[in-house]
Amino acid sequence: ALCLTSFASHSVLASATSAALTGEMSKRTVTDVEAENKALKDQLCALQDRLARAANAGGHYYASADAVEDRPDDEHMPTYGNSSHHCYRMLSDYHELDCRERLNTSSYVNVFFEDEELKAANLGMRINIADQTVYPSSFRVHNIVVNMVAHLWNCPKPADFDEYGAFPGAGTVGSTEACLLGGLCLKFRWRKWYAKKYNLSEAEVRKVYPNLVISTCFQAAWEKLFRYMDIEPKFVVPSKNTFTITAEGVKEQIDDKTIGVVCIMGNHYGGQYDPVWEVDEMLTKLNKERGFEVGIHVDAASGGFVAPFQPEVPAWDFRLPNVLSISASGHKFGESVCGTGWVVWRQREGLSEHVAISVSYLGGKADSYTLNFSRPASGIFVQHYKFHRLGWKGYESLCKNRMANAKYLRDAIKSIKHSDGRPKFVMLDAGDSGCLSVVTAYLNPELGLPYDDIDLQHHMLQNHWYVSGYKMNLHDPRDEETKPLFHDAPPNQTMFRVVVKANVTRAIMENLVKSFKSVVEELDALGPGFSSMHHPKKAKTGHKGHAC
Repeated sequence: ALCLTSFASHSVLASATSAALTGEMSKRTVTDVEAENKALKDQLCALQDRLARAANAGGHYYASADAVEDRPDDEHMPTYGNSSHHCYRMLSDYHELDCRERLNTSSYVNVFFEDEELKAANLGMRINIADQTVYPSSFRVHNIVVNMVAHLWNCPKPADFDEYGAFPGAGTVGSTEACLLGGLCLKFRWRKWYAKKYNLSEAEVRKVYPNLVISTCFQAAWEKLFRYMDIEPKFVVPSKNTFTITAEGVKEQIDDKTIGVVCIMGNHYGGQYDPVWEVDEMLTKLNKERGFEVGIHVDAASGGFVAPFQPEVPAWDFRLPNVLSISASGHKFGESVCGTGWVVWRQREGLSEHVAISVSYLGGKADSYTLNFSRPASGIFVQHYKFHRLGWKGYESLCKNRMANAKYLRDAIKSIKHSDGRPKFVMLDAGDSGCLSVVTAYLNPELGLPYDDIDLQHHMLQNHWYVSGYKMNLHDPRDEETKPLFHDAPPNQTMFRVVVKANVTRAIMENLVKSFKSVVEELDALGPGFSSMHHPKKAKTGHKGHAC
């Protein structure tokens, strides 16, 4: 009886379902059926494609369907994964279309790594250096490097060294974060001084708009500080003959709202060093006369790992009493991997204590001095590797080699003459010593050439060399207007720069010299016709001048 009842129930249900389906079918149109068929065909094609990819995923990439995919979807994550080999080849193809790293003379960033160095970087990828409690030995490596950097910059040993086991400093994500941290500490230090001087509360002093004195040759990191941290820039405009600030020019900009002065050790345009020693002497007198407490932050993004190995450079670091903090890029002449930076303060009290955050939720208690939190230990590990791999003498040799190759290029550019015997170029850099290994010049404006230094940049690229061309102007963050970079040069005047790094040998430098000479000969041969041929092309491609 139960079986018969169950059978009857299923029969009734089946009849009802069949009737419902028949009703639905009667409502469908030909268009609906065609749409369903198309969807099924698309699914079948996708499945066939997936099966084909799976069949050759382990095979040769350039014999696979990936190599002939017409329009890859660059907006959505793919539905299915691919083999590791094919994923790497995809990236490799994109990379192949870039400029060659070693022939990119526009960048200060180190691009050469030994095999063991890459292993050290890979080891650091797995370590979150912010988690000091879980990775105490790795963080010890961080502190070892901070101590080495502090000694390199002659930082006095702080009274609380035994408590922390390290100088007041931190590894950062490049020198940009280091600059921001240095600027913030100056701002918080000034707030306490200003509130005490004018008997203001914490809330009242926060309403005051402070300023920072800096050269117009500032790096982009400082514009971030001005915009993000509500600090007004007060610019000292240098001469094109020096690229550096003067103590007197700095003095004219300082008032009671000045949080500090930034001195640049190796500006990115020409590699010159601001006279920190002269600014320090001026500040000692000014602070005493007017009751100020204005200090110096040294932006040694490029020069921090160069100047210590140049005995001809006067004291520029913590040997000067008004230097409160120094920042540098470990990934430039520090020879570490991209994304490595360092900042060191003279002391914790009144300086780095303002940016220290106590963290306990990771399983212990630790202080964080950086804007960024979670980050890999790769840069720190490679910096540690490089310090031990090269030692003081190794860094000194690198510095000498770079300067020697820069001199070779500089002398070659000086020797290039116009058809009438006049120099083709006017040199702008600081010369053969006491500066960075940077060669900066511009085409002689007296020659009235139909091409400029940015045109030179574009033609050098045809020989695989990337040489930066610039206009002598800056974007003023105060009013969003374009201003002259120097007080004695028009803002539309162009120039170019070559950064000579350690990976550029004399043999490679010889090719660069030949490329300069051949490009100049080619541009001269085109003569006035160059303008009519190239300028429309430059406008069409969007290359209107400034290259950063």
